[in-house]
Amino acid sequence: MRWVVFLRGVNVGKANRCQPAVIASQLSRLGVINIGAVGTFVVREDVSESALRTAIAKKLPFKCEIMICPARDIIKLAAKNPFTGQPSGEKITRFVSVLAKSLPLPLNLPHCLPSPDDWLLKIIAIQGRFVLGLYRRHMKAIGYLGKIEKLLGVPATTRSWNTMQKVVEILSQD
Repeated sequence: MRWVVFLRGVNVGKANRCQPAVIASQLSRLGVINIGAVGTFVVREDVSESALRTAIAKKLPFKCEIMICPARDIIKLAAKNPFTGQPSGEKITRFVSVLAKSLPLPLNLPHCLPSPDDWLLKIIAIQGRFVLGLYRRHMKAIGYLGKIEKLLGVPATTRSWNTMQKVVEILSQD
């Protein structure tokens, strides 16, 4: 089975520094491809989730949350065009937060922070382990991204929708 791996809290500030490109190179036998600098990988070879988790953890010089999703889940998410009808432009970023596990309770959506009238972050959908949303490019928006985990009660790591599209592009090459 093919996988997509998301590392939580990697290369943010001065803590938990690593070189994802080096990790991908060291795990090339598993068909690991690095996407960017924040710990996103596509795994093309057929490997078990537990073997993959162990292999990646051994390459990291620190402990971190490793979210592993079947590639088909990412492809399915992108095929639904989840941002259709949502605002876009230079001042808005579309994002996906990948949860460590599915939510036990639903969240009333859309959920806007700090408020529906003056939002900096808006959660528009939750599909399985994926939280989809928008944030305005504003200094305070980063703080609201950090509140997603607290709001949902589940560890999460966030990527831009552009990163997810790159993942799908690589997966479609197979």
